[in-house]
This record gives sequence, C-alpha cells and structure tokens, in this order.
Amino acid sequence: MSIARWAADRPLSNHEQIVRTLGLEILTGVYVPGANLPPEPALLSRFGISRTALREVLKTLSAKGLLISKTRVGTRVQDPMHWNYFDADVLAWKVSQGLDETLRRHLVEVRTALEPQGAALAAQRRTAADLAELRRCIAAMTDPGHDQRSFAQADLDFHVAVGTASGNPMMRSFAAVIEVALLASFSLTSPIDSPALQAQVVAAHAAIVDAIEARNAAAAAEAMRAVIQSGFDRA
Repeated sequence: MSIARWAADRPLSNHEQIVRTLGLEILTGVYVPGANLPPEPALLSRFGISRTALREVLKTLSAKGLLISKTRVGTRVQDPMHWNYFDADVLAWKVSQGLDETLRRHLVEVRTALEPQGAALAAQRRTAADLAELRRCIAAMTDPGHDQRSFAQADLDFHVAVGTASGNPMMRSFAAVIEVALLASFSLTSPIDSPALQAQVVAAHAAIVDAIEARNAAAAAEAMRAVIQSGFDRA
C-alpha cells in the first residue's frame, strides 16, 4: 500500500481532524477567499482545544496555502491561486467534492505538460527491469476481472512505472503526488464495462511501452499524449 493510501485509511488525530474540517470549509466556500476566519475565541470554543493547538492548526493550513495571518488583520482565506494543489491533503479534499470538468481539465493540462516528456526520457534511459515492470503493468490492465477501482489502480501503477523508467525521480514523484486525483480520474473514465474498450485502452498503453522498448522517444511521447487525451474524452 502506498503512503498516500495508508494515510487516507488510518484514523486521523484531533489536529488532523480539525485541519481537515477547516480545510474543507475553505474549499467549499464556507469561508470565501478574502474573508477572515472566525476570531480565535470562537474557534477555541468550537473545537475545544488550547490556543497552542489552534495555532498549530492554522500554521498547517497556512503552509498549504489556504490561509495567511497578518497583524491587525487576522487570519484570512487566500485566493485559490495560492492553494497548494500538490499538497496531498488539499488535493484529496478537492477531489472529495467531486472531479468536476474544471479540475479534470487542469489535471489533463498538467499531465500533458509532464508525462509525455517522462515517456520520452524512459525511451532513452529504460533498463531491462523497467521494461519487465511496464509489461507486467500491461498484463495487469488486461485482466478481465477488474472493477473500476482495481483497473484505475493498475492504470496508475503503469504511469508510475513510466515515471520510474524515465530515470528522473521528480517524474516518478509526480504520479505519487497527484495519486488521489489520478485514481479518481481513472475510475471516472474506466473502460471495464466494455471488453472491447478495455482492450483498446490497454493497446494504447502498450503502444507507449513498445515505443519505449524501441527507444523511440518521439513515438513514446506521442503515444502518452494520446492516452491522456483519450482518457479525458471518455468522460
């Protein structure tokens, strides 16, 4: 199990629960950008915590880009442009509200900017072990017994493997950072209800591996772009 999924499944501490509660209230517009949070005494009374604990909560939310504290102004909600969507909590909270068209488009734009280059690098740097792992991922995606979640996980494992094969640890980390959004997106566009469509999706992913094995960087990048775009188009 990945760190991100383990963190999502384990019980939350009191600090984490309060951070999540306020974080979700910010993302859902209970506290709109530019507005102040309730004054400290109100928050202390609401959550039944110490002033020190509350300040740690606000510090955590500020580190995620959601809040900014200023003397004589108070603690104010930041404009969404400052929110750190590469923070696992912020992204998970956003996805928990539903993967809307805007979020899906933003995700595709970021993926298109990075993943084709990762595939191109994999074509240049892949090892025999990398190819074996990529072929294993393709075989896993071919399994006819998938449900939406398990196919999405197999799809994610493939994209992580491409990042690993790129030899660039930042490429490998990218899929892990946005894991929750990728799983939601892959589940939304899952082809498992149609064996023919599942075979088509698997073949498109296999084309990436074929290009990587052939050390054809341009073809690997183009095949990755096609996979990302077709996934977006299926929803």
